[in-house]
Amino acid sequence: MKIRIKSVIMIENKMKNNKIILFTLFFILQHSFSFSQDSIPENKDLTEDAELKFQQYFFKALSEKAIGNYQKAIENLESCNQLLENDIAVFYEFSKNYLELNNSLLAKEYINRALQKDANNLWMLKHLVKIYQKERNYKAAIKVQQQITVLNPKERDFLVQLYIYDRQYQEAIALMETLEQENLLLTRLKKLKEKLGNRYSQKVKKEKTLTISDLKKQFETDKSYQLLNQILKFSADNVSELIKYSSEGILLFPAQPNLYLINGRALTTQKEYKKAILVLKEGLDFVLENEMEADFYKEIAKSYKGLGDDKEGNKYQQKANKLKS
Repeated sequence: MKIRIKSVIMIENKMKNNKIILFTLFFILQHSFSFSQDSIPENKDLTEDAELKFQQYFFKALSEKAIGNYQKAIENLESCNQLLENDIAVFYEFSKNYLELNNSLLAKEYINRALQKDANNLWMLKHLVKIYQKERNYKAAIKVQQQITVLNPKERDFLVQLYIYDRQYQEAIALMETLEQENLLLTRLKKLKEKLGNRYSQKVKKEKTLTISDLKKQFETDKSYQLLNQILKFSADNVSELIKYSSEGILLFPAQPNLYLINGRALTTQKEYKKAILVLKEGLDFVLENEMEADFYKEIAKSYKGLGDDKEGNKYQQKANKLKS
């Protein structure tokens, strides 16, 4: 038996927003068994009677939660857990109810148990961010949100907000600049970027006067994207430094396509064509605008031609030309 997290959320939303027939909801819940990546397989077989009881308790838990009876919801989830231990959806619901009861310790414990079984589940990662937000532990929330943005780059807007909550204004500005370059910066964030930019312009100007040695030394303890960008700009004519710092940048900020492009170009310059192709193709997953995508194809084409594979080189060059036409 499996319970799909998305199905649970769908049911909860319907219970919050609509007075629908309970039988319909129960029917949906019954058919929430047997799904994909949002689920985990059962740990043991249940009898038909036990499976029915599990569904009844689980649905009752959702019903109680929908009307604010969080403790009763937890009691029903405990009954579910007795019938089927270590179920990911039960852990997820435990966590949400404990969070509503302001018990962040147990909320974290249960969501972490669930994430051990499905580490890349976006719904559960977002819930963990909520827990950290409630604790005002913004640094931990940022770390989880960065993981979320790797899985879904569209979630970067909220990462900007978390940076601001944590007063990491330079990080927020740098990320907003990236979104702006990709034509993905929301109007409200554009206004915020302008406001923050004016407020911290003097600080940024001061940083620009630093030497490359100063920047590298500072980067040893402050692994910020802002500093990394400055180092890469200073190192534009130093291929080995570009490779070194862009490689480190990819590990620190894996959703930033510009780092893959810089790394791939530098590797191509050093005739490390196979490595360049691997890096550039990996970076393509994070590219969201046509112009940058064309640049990636152009560099891949160069590397294939460097390997003597003109067929593949021409293919990627045509892709680049098509996007730029």
